[in-house]
Amino acid sequence: MPKIILTNVTKRWGSFFGVDNISMELEDNGFITLLGPSGCGKTTTLRMIAGLETPTSGKIIIGDTVVFDSEEGINVSAANRHVGFLFQNYALWPHMTVYKNITFGLQELHDNLPLINSEYLKYKSLAKAVTNVKDIMKFLGYSIDKKGKVDKNKAYLYLIDGFKISMSAAKELYAIGFDGLDDEAAISLAKTKSEEFLSKAQKIQENEKAKNRVFNDDGVYVDNEGKPIIKFRKLDKEEIDLRVRHVARIVHIGEFMERYPSELSGGQQQRVAIARTLAPEPKVIFMDEPLSNLDAKLRLEMRSELKRLHRDTGSTFVYVTHDQQEAMTLATRVCLINNGVLQQYEPPLDIYKKPANLFVADFIGSPSINFIEARPVQKGKDIELTIFNGMKCVFTPNEDVDLSKFFVKRSEEMKEAAFKLEEAKKQRGYVEKENADRRFNYHIHKVEGDIEAEEEHDVPDDTLIIGVRPEFVVFGKEKGFDGEIYSTLPTGMETTVKVTIDDYFLTGVAYGDVDYKMGAKTKISFAGNKILLYDRLSGKLIADGTLKIKEE
Repeated sequence: MPKIILTNVTKRWGSFFGVDNISMELEDNGFITLLGPSGCGKTTTLRMIAGLETPTSGKIIIGDTVVFDSEEGINVSAANRHVGFLFQNYALWPHMTVYKNITFGLQELHDNLPLINSEYLKYKSLAKAVTNVKDIMKFLGYSIDKKGKVDKNKAYLYLIDGFKISMSAAKELYAIGFDGLDDEAAISLAKTKSEEFLSKAQKIQENEKAKNRVFNDDGVYVDNEGKPIIKFRKLDKEEIDLRVRHVARIVHIGEFMERYPSELSGGQQQRVAIARTLAPEPKVIFMDEPLSNLDAKLRLEMRSELKRLHRDTGSTFVYVTHDQQEAMTLATRVCLINNGVLQQYEPPLDIYKKPANLFVADFIGSPSINFIEARPVQKGKDIELTIFNGMKCVFTPNEDVDLSKFFVKRSEEMKEAAFKLEEAKKQRGYVEKENADRRFNYHIHKVEGDIEAEEEHDVPDDTLIIGVRPEFVVFGKEKGFDGEIYSTLPTGMETTVKVTIDDYFLTGVAYGDVDYKMGAKTKISFAGNKILLYDRLSGKLIADGTLKIKEE
């Protein structure tokens, strides 16, 4: 499967930027989720890669093919990008059976494909399948109905899935009449039939050779040098059926082939839509919030199915969602976007552990991360922090940090960015961004009302923000800040606890079937070495480390 490269891709409508200069590489066989709040540009990014939306500028490469280049004037149509698209609305034809829904696109598919002899391959497969008498008898046994007779349609499905053959081949195999035979008679009949099928396959090969049409043992026609003959053609009936049966096995819908969409549950309809997307064997599969129409339980089940499907197909998946839990559980890499700008692009656990900025830290994680405003004084490697209403703690970074150098570099970078912006405004064709980027409006939760970052003015340049995940907030130890239990939300597996320290709120998670009495006093401390330290002015991550309460 191909990798996908986006270079300086922008999409704007007038002065509104849907996607703003995004560059990234989507590795082959990856499961990439595009994540972000509504209207952030994730679906627009997906549609530009798929060819359903034309970028304003930039370059997109799928595999070895440049599918879009604004400078070179290249824009390959969606139909020629060899991609599959699974929409939020499954868009199944209500008047067609499941089988016809899947085959609909295949029947009109034209592509450069090896020229093969499907009939030869069919009889070759039958010659091999018929010798597996034990499996045939087992499949027939599985197909017995309440009256003790073999259900022919069930038997077809078992034979198709068991031997990976087409419906026409399954019908020939069933018609041999193994049902009711003892083992000795069945083995003898199987040997005779295997020879008959091999004879038919060889006859087909000889007839073609007499017409100077030669194919190899894989059924692929070859030229005089033995190279496969590639032809721009449609799939034949046997090829279509084999593809349909293959994808039906992958998503477990073989038994529903003759049903109509109205006769299926939401989860089954989605499986049909996935099968239809997989059938043309696209290089890349795009999914735009495909689980949003399902209930919570089914959505969880289908996440597992999609992850298995990704492994089984070996395809590259690009998946749009606003659900961070969905992104975290499915993805090999998460692309987090806000206001059209790429915020972070890394494996999900890396993003969770080390969010690149305050926006990412706040967006990823449930319950949300705790933000605590802090004033620093560096003493060697350690950084002494004043938090809440004058309380002291010590942050020890995992790697050495020099705050004074960080602040100087931060100021230089901000000045340089401002200078570049002013220079860009002087260039011909510059378009000022209507939906201008703003500093992330994080929230510090207080009893009398949250502190909104963008409402404050004259904030000192050296102000920091501590980010503490709820699982690192510890209750009930002997040492710690004095706190009070404000509310609890027990689920059995864990309990989400909100506490107050003076007039500030903190959220923590206690694992197991524990609960706390509201109004009870408790000690609050912080565990682990994944406490995060951010620069308030730029919002950038400075370091991760430990946070200990300073002993007086």
